[in-house]
Amino acid sequence: MGSMGDTLTALATSIGIGLLIGAERERRKGAGPMRGPAGIRTFTIAALLGTLATLVDSGVLLAALIVAMASLLTAAYVKQTHEDPGLTTEFALLLTCLLGALTPRQAPLAAGLAVCVAIVLAARGQMHHFVSRVLSEEELTNVLILSAAVLVVMPLLPNRPIDPFGALNPRNIWRFAVLMMATGLLGRVVQRMAGPRLGLPLTGLFSGMVSSVATISAMGSHALVHPAQSRPAATGAVLSTVATTCQLSAVIAIIDLPTMIALAWPLGLATLASVAYAGATIVWPDHAEPAAAPPPGARLEPGGALDVRKALLLSATMAVIMLLSGALAAWFGSRGVLFAAAAGGFTDAHSVAATVASMAADGKLDIAATAVPILAGFSSNTVSKCAAAAISGDRRFVLRVIPGLLLVVIAAWLGLAVSYWTSFSR
Repeated sequence: MGSMGDTLTALATSIGIGLLIGAERERRKGAGPMRGPAGIRTFTIAALLGTLATLVDSGVLLAALIVAMASLLTAAYVKQTHEDPGLTTEFALLLTCLLGALTPRQAPLAAGLAVCVAIVLAARGQMHHFVSRVLSEEELTNVLILSAAVLVVMPLLPNRPIDPFGALNPRNIWRFAVLMMATGLLGRVVQRMAGPRLGLPLTGLFSGMVSSVATISAMGSHALVHPAQSRPAATGAVLSTVATTCQLSAVIAIIDLPTMIALAWPLGLATLASVAYAGATIVWPDHAEPAAAPPPGARLEPGGALDVRKALLLSATMAVIMLLSGALAAWFGSRGVLFAAAAGGFTDAHSVAATVASMAADGKLDIAATAVPILAGFSSNTVSKCAAAAISGDRRFVLRVIPGLLLVVIAAWLGLAVSYWTSFSR
């Protein structure tokens, strides 16, 4: 440890850590012979003991301190007569001692970790409710699968192009698959947490994270069966485009942030246009249609909470588009990329965006040349959405949805024009 000021800072941080975590545990400690083993004073002392052990620069003392505390806590736990078998307080006390030991070396990190620990301890009820009541067993399994995809599979994949054209990056392809699975799972969980009372618009918004085209088809089929709910179904269909633009932004930003910055205006205006149009369909009265709320419990589920098969299929599509774009770029330059992006967008806009962003990240495409291919794929994907609306829905649904989808595309290209104008005017 350095100066006296550093020592005092470490001690003050340690006291703060002990008081913070100890205050939360004191509230749950209880009173009388049934009270818990540790409260605010015990936690503060434990943090100070850890700090002092580090200040005297004795690893043996710190190890002996941890062993002694563990022994005392074990004895206190065995002696308890109440039926609660939890070990949260005991482990929190040991962790507080270790955080105290960390403060002389990394005081900001120790303080931040202490805040996180206090939040986790205080949110016990909410966390238990979320896991046991909100999160289904299937969704919990999906979280584990997603964690394995991120923490096990992704580090094993090479982060470099492996094809002759320098276009196929396995890490980027898998990152895209993980993002598709994660957004689909997040959309399903949030939709279930919100409940059915928010109706079809919110369902369309979050179901769009799974598939906007599938959501529009499902909303159109719902409007065809329930004509009185054509307007909220159309609102949900348009809001699914918000999910598309948000996913596009996330995909591009994760793969290549400069490309996302170049597309900030187009994607931002497209999102605002879809939200504004959806809001207009809710606010404006429609005398030709009787007002009707979605029935309680009505939900549209175009896909599973974690559709691994679809994510892998989209990733394979992305790989094909990447290989095709790389070949066309090598043979015909940027015009070949534009053609491949426009054709691939009919299948999926995210794959096109990920492909172009990956090429920019690998230096195969200039940042200034990324916006037009991505928006071309976005536009051709909108054609697929319009076709889905026309095939699945009734006339009123089609007349509400297609203008909104076209407005979103126009806003995106207008945003590109604004982006070019601002860059030239500097």
